[in-house]
Amino acid sequence: MSEVQVSVVIPVYNEEEVLPETYLRLKSVMEGIGCRYELIFVNDGSRDLSGAMIEDWSRKDSAVRLLDFSRNFGHQIAITAGMDHAAGEAVVIIDADLQDPPELIVPMLEKWREGYDVVYAKRVSRSGETAFKKWSASLFYRVLRASTDISIPVDTGDFRLMDRQVLEQMKRLHESSRFVRGLVSWVGFRQTALEYERDERFAGETKYPLKRMVKLCLDGITSFSTKPLKIAGYAGALLSATGFFYLLVVLWQALFTSGTMKGWASMMAVMLLFNGFVLAMLGVLGEYVGRIYEEAKGRPLYILREARARPVFGEGGGGASGPRRPEAFSHPGAPAVGMSRRSSTGR
Repeated sequence: MSEVQVSVVIPVYNEEEVLPETYLRLKSVMEGIGCRYELIFVNDGSRDLSGAMIEDWSRKDSAVRLLDFSRNFGHQIAITAGMDHAAGEAVVIIDADLQDPPELIVPMLEKWREGYDVVYAKRVSRSGETAFKKWSASLFYRVLRASTDISIPVDTGDFRLMDRQVLEQMKRLHESSRFVRGLVSWVGFRQTALEYERDERFAGETKYPLKRMVKLCLDGITSFSTKPLKIAGYAGALLSATGFFYLLVVLWQALFTSGTMKGWASMMAVMLLFNGFVLAMLGVLGEYVGRIYEEAKGRPLYILREARARPVFGEGGGGASGPRRPEAFSHPGAPAVGMSRRSSTGR
């Protein structure tokens, strides 16, 4: 059994403005829980002082680990790196921008104690965002859910807790075009939601503009569904049928009327309908061929410049001998809750 009970994975990209507050709030929450924990900051090629800050904390705080990428590999790969290096029996993923409150980790652990393997945070509101951002995010989740072959919860991000057994299954999935929240849904296990109101950014600017949201949506759809290919097939059949009936109309006009130029209408009908269909099919097939190409290259998902960690993990700033389960944890305004993992379920 691991000596770390809870690992918190924090992907970081140019977050120097918010990072000190993120560290303080995470530290406060984890110290209040009273278990052995680690804070894994994954520096995703930041160009500001984020990496230097985390490196300094890793020297002073035994609970802090730094995974420093050699360049920017992307948010989903940063999450994957953190999961690969997490040692805890429970692993929490949370962004560094503080839109997702670290304090929600406490009720997540309570749900985990009840026997849930995955506890994901579901947004009921989004503060500090434009109407277009809210609309596009809502559209993204619903299009994704309608397009994929698995049930991916709507209005959820990557903020979630996973049990160790879920994490081990996630580490077996090696595709490079990753959509982590979809992979978590795909592996199954017992999952539940925690609703919360999402805060506005504490500082800095969003790292997920419209362009990245569109790419994430495409990654989600093409990673988990063949529906686009099926839709293209249906569209091709419809276009072919439409073209056939239109050609019948053109033939009737050519035989029984004199108001058409011979050959022009039929030629245009065939060219427009069938060329449009071929181009649409090439676009859809191109997405899948691109995925095959990325997988065939076999490149590593990330390259670490260094993995900085002290040998003893933090527990209130001090070490302990051997792994153990915490007896209880509490948070302001809530009673103490037992920490014996699934003692009532026998798992």
